Amino acid sequence: MSALADDDLPLLSARGLTKFYGARLGCRDVDLDVHAGEVVAIVGESGSGKSTLLGLLSTELAPTGGTVSYRMRDGVMRDLADLSEAERRLLLRTDWGFVRQHAEQGLRMAVSAGGNVGERLMAVGWRHYGDIRAEAGDWLDRVEIARDRMDDDPRTFSGGMRQRLQIARNLVTRPRLVFMDEPTGGLDVSVQARLLDLVRSLVADLGLAVIIVTHDLAVARLLSHRILVMRHGRVIEEGLTDQVLDDPREPYTQLLVSSVLAA
Repeated sequence: MSALADDDLPLLSARGLTKFYGARLGCRDVDLDVHAGEVVAIVGESGSGKSTLLGLLSTELAPTGGTVSYRMRDGVMRDLADLSEAERRLLLRTDWGFVRQHAEQGLRMAVSAGGNVGERLMAVGWRHYGDIRAEAGDWLDRVEIARDRMDDDPRTFSGGMRQRLQIARNLVTRPRLVFMDEPTGGLDVSVQARLLDLVRSLVADLGLAVIIVTHDLAVARLLSHRILVMRHGRVIEEGLTDQVLDDPREPYTQLLVSSVLAA
């Protein structure tokens, strides 16, 4: 039998992923493969375990049981628990991005907009100030922030601008995998729509793999190829996004979908 081509191998693979907080269950026995260029949405009500799962996949939380493996750029699958702290930090600065619901948690709020983007470039070896500033300016353009705001700090930005700046900071190093935690949460509807259009365009242009947590099924439908529905810490339904949302099998998923339609 011939070896699988790289495109057939998962970029990220989780097996039996389980997390307990003392006696309280966070999530249990989750299996998940994410391939290059694939967008996977994790949905469910508050307390369903979706944020715990994202924390485990991104190594922000240590699992109680199970494993998470990642295919490095040399093609070797590594158990993330075996990475040194230095290897993990390098992965977070290069191959991975993390867009948080509250942009101030993902930005250096006392550092200029250009500096926020430039810092990540410096972390991967850029040293020429002019090149860094030019690249930061290009990315501000891409996320629809005027270049004349480059030297302003994010405390002077609106919520939507901060979120777009956080996206630029994360994507400037062309990561292969981006984690997103409720990226449109707390934003006005018109701002949400603009941000979602931007995210969808950038994801397609860069060929990113994305794991996105959202309670908003409209966000999941717009952005994701595949969807996982969580309840009480378990994945109860998964499949292609349109199939799951248009013809849900599980009563809980049917309730989620019907509540959106009734809203």
